[in-house]
Amino acid sequence: MQAITVRDRDAGVGGLALTDMPYPHAAENDVVVRVHAAGFTPGELDWPSTWCDRAGRDRTPSIPGHELSGVVVELGYGTTGLTEGQRVFGLADWRILAEYTAVEARNLAPLPADIDHTMAAALPVSGLTAWQGLFDHARLTTGQTVLVHGAAGGVGSIAVQLAREAGARVIGTGRAADRDVVLGLGAQVFIALDAGDLRHAGEVDVVFDVIGGDVLVRSTELVRPGGTLVSIAMPPTVRPEAGRAVFFVVEPDRARLTGLARRLRAGRLSPIVGAVRPLSETPSAFARHRRTPGKTIIRVADGQDPVL
Repeated sequence: MQAITVRDRDAGVGGLALTDMPYPHAAENDVVVRVHAAGFTPGELDWPSTWCDRAGRDRTPSIPGHELSGVVVELGYGTTGLTEGQRVFGLADWRILAEYTAVEARNLAPLPADIDHTMAAALPVSGLTAWQGLFDHARLTTGQTVLVHGAAGGVGSIAVQLAREAGARVIGTGRAADRDVVLGLGAQVFIALDAGDLRHAGEVDVVFDVIGGDVLVRSTELVRPGGTLVSIAMPPTVRPEAGRAVFFVVEPDRARLTGLARRLRAGRLSPIVGAVRPLSETPSAFARHRRTPGKTIIRVADGQDPVL
């Protein structure tokens, strides 16, 4: 099979290449998925997990990518809950930017027939991160105010929509050019980070940060007593004077993925797909100078789902 691999940590994006790799083995409780569409995070080549597994063993040649949509083609021993030929989407540790991949079955959720693989591949990381940040960690409730940084991006755009559905007042930030997109997602207020003053947001119950750095530090003073600053960009070095500061890494959750798919089908949630590129163009899609609104998706397989 073909896959995008990287062997040299120091080479960065320049080390990504389309390579022939062995067909994956389905271990116990795994499934092999024919990948139709996949998502990635541009900075993941800097993550330790790209290069070493949880036991510290070298993973090279590594296959990046952590979210996928596709069709189950093989079940590992003891695997339950999924069947061959079933459409699925979800979150995996790694090895996603390939024609086939082996994934723990519990990390995948069934994908309804009327959801396109491209849209489904944009949901796992962004959707689960937004949900877990807003509700599991920040405990956002109806009537509260949340400030979402990077509100036109993959995670931020989902966070805006979920917060609005929950009855929260939403303030979104981003580049000035993102204003119409963010307000169209349901934010009541937009603040341009390249021109506006964050203090215009006033006090908020929750800050959801995907940027880090100075933006995170300046946001701390906006959190009202009892509120929460949640960051996925970096562990906060400062915390609100009378509130909490949380850093977390997204976790797989089949039940929550199912709920996100239900919202997508009902029109209550719409991931922003900024670009769709073929597998062969993955290296250029990773390049940091390429900025598109929303999430870039890699199209791995063309055509209809296979009949097995």
